[in-house]
Amino acid sequence: MSDTGYLIAIIIVMAAATFLTRVIPFILLRRMADHPLLLFLGRYTPPAIMTILVLYSLQNLNFTTPPFGAVELIAIFLTTTLHVWLRHPLLSIFAGTGFYMAAMQSGVLS
Repeated sequence: MSDTGYLIAIIIVMAAATFLTRVIPFILLRRMADHPLLLFLGRYTPPAIMTILVLYSLQNLNFTTPPFGAVELIAIFLTTTLHVWLRHPLLSIFAGTGFYMAAMQSGVLS
C-alpha cells in the first residue's frame, strides 16, 4: 500500500472511530432522554467544563510582571461580553481566541 493510501485508510478509521464514539451514547440512551440524571448532566456539565478549562489556562499566569496578564484578561472580557450580548457561544469563543492568538503573535501586548 502506498503512503497516500495508508494515510487515507488511517484518516477513515479515525473518522469512523470519532463518529461512533459521538453517536453511540445517543443511540444507547435515547429511551432515557427524560431521566433526571441525564437532564442534570446535560445542563451543568458544559458550564463546569468551560470553567475548568478557563481556570486551567490561567493557572500559570503571572500578575506580578508586565503585561500583568493583560492579553488573557482582555480575551476573557471580550469572550464574556460577546456571549452575554449576542448569546452566540461559537462566535464569542472564536472572537476571544482569535484576539488572544493575534495579540500573542503580534507581540503588541506581550
